[in-house]
Amino acid sequence: MPVEAMPNEPQVETIAAAYAECTRLAKAHYENFPVGQLVPREMQKHVHAVYAFARYADDLADEGYAGAREDGRDVMTPDERLAALDDWEHQLLSTPGTPGLHPIFVALHETIRELDLPTSLFTDLLSAFRQDVVKRRYANFNEVLDYCRRSANPIGRLVLLLHRVRDERLHELSDHICTALQLANFWQDVGVDLKKDRIYLPENERETHGVSEKSLFAGQADAAYKSLLKFQVERTQEIFDRGRPLTRELHGKLRVEIRLTWLGGTTILRKIEAADYDTLNHRPKLGKVDMALLLARALVS
Repeated sequence: MPVEAMPNEPQVETIAAAYAECTRLAKAHYENFPVGQLVPREMQKHVHAVYAFARYADDLADEGYAGAREDGRDVMTPDERLAALDDWEHQLLSTPGTPGLHPIFVALHETIRELDLPTSLFTDLLSAFRQDVVKRRYANFNEVLDYCRRSANPIGRLVLLLHRVRDERLHELSDHICTALQLANFWQDVGVDLKKDRIYLPENERETHGVSEKSLFAGQADAAYKSLLKFQVERTQEIFDRGRPLTRELHGKLRVEIRLTWLGGTTILRKIEAADYDTLNHRPKLGKVDMALLLARALVS
């Protein structure tokens, strides 16, 4: 006689469909790096579940200006975004199998259970996404680092945990790489973020270099701005370097994936330098040729 499912336990077909939806969402978004391509096949569904959770929540927090329309739909107000993020956290913390959960959570709850993942990493991510809704200026670099601690570092720790790496020392090395990757993205996207009225360049450092908000919004990539960006790029490279030993202590595809991430982030910094630090008017990015070359470097190293 077959064993009956426990009450509120999602059926296999439901879980499989939920993971399939996470995979679809993961493949639908543009990113600098392929999601879950360099992990064992049986691990890909877990990577996609974590990615789908974070990507969907990030989209809720990053909807552009309220009152505008994008892709034929109304952009949410800040209050609506916060409410949506609150609901996202409520579903995260709900009992697995609760009726009405988004398919992402049907899959994610299974991943959390199977791999014993700490819920705090997911709530940290949501706290950073909420912050994106309400905070658009950063007084100093410590505030930026605190944001990175919650917006980027949990992803790196989750990647290690998905591969059953639980060494805290290795997690701390991962934090350096993830923080630097987030910073590289900030300096890459200064012009993009200005369109959302968002500035991650610390206010006290902007003042030191003589860069005003007015000049930023005017797109003035003058000597003062380039000096500020050069300072940010050099400091970010130092943080990348602190995390580099992680790539020597991992093995297999995970080592390649982390090495590729490190190479991708530092290559963005090199592209910012090659653009003479003008990220107000140009967005340096990795192309297909870049990715092929970086993957080759990651594999041979």
